[in-house]
Amino acid sequence: MPTHKFQAGQSGNPKGRPKDKTPATLFRKSIADDMPDIISKLVELAKEGDVQAAKVLLDRICPTLKPQAMPISLPVNGTLSEQGDEVIKATLAGQIPPDIGAQLITALTNQGKLLELQELTEHLQRIEKQLEQRQ
Repeated sequence: MPTHKFQAGQSGNPKGRPKDKTPATLFRKSIADDMPDIISKLVELAKEGDVQAAKVLLDRICPTLKPQAMPISLPVNGTLSEQGDEVIKATLAGQIPPDIGAQLITALTNQGKLLELQELTEHLQRIEKQLEQRQ
């Protein structure tokens, strides 16, 4: 049985992780004092037409909007193709955003594949039973 370097319940680093010594912390400290000058320079460059400087500022001030889930009311009865038709109609009518419509169609497609796989499995099991009964 291998011997352990440290005893159970006893830390191998009793002093703990050194404070403020990680590369990220050291980097942040090195630029913290110059941050007002850096921001002023970015604003100046953005005003002069530097698109990258403007993008950096805007990304920090106005982060990219993330899609939000919205409630959707669609009939859930009928075949998968009928449900798909309803999704397409609702998307074309503007009731559902196109990206959500595409996700719903993908979900219906995946559901169809699952049903098909289940039917094939059941069919295969019936065939196997018939073969067993013949033997």
